[in-house]
Amino acid sequence: MDVASVQTKGPDVAAQLHTATLQQTAERRELVKAVKTVNQAELFGQGNELTYAVDRDTRKLVTRIVDKTTGDLIKQIPAEYVLRLAEEYKENP
Repeated sequence: MDVASVQTKGPDVAAQLHTATLQQTAERRELVKAVKTVNQAELFGQGNELTYAVDRDTRKLVTRIVDKTTGDLIKQIPAEYVLRLAEEYKENP
């Protein structure tokens, strides 16, 4: 086998991963800025704040409105039961 004749096709994978990581970092920064702006404007009430998290089981982004003083969950999108349905479906299609 002539190793010299083997050519790499397509762009450099490491460069693609680096670009994707930079893009994800920029997107996260923009999301954090937007959430801070919404919370400063108190769009969900004086004692409430908007938060984002990733569900551990489904790896889906979850949006929550939380009471700042008590930490109680006021609303979550998608709802917890929807996340559990998605997880169950993933395990048993």
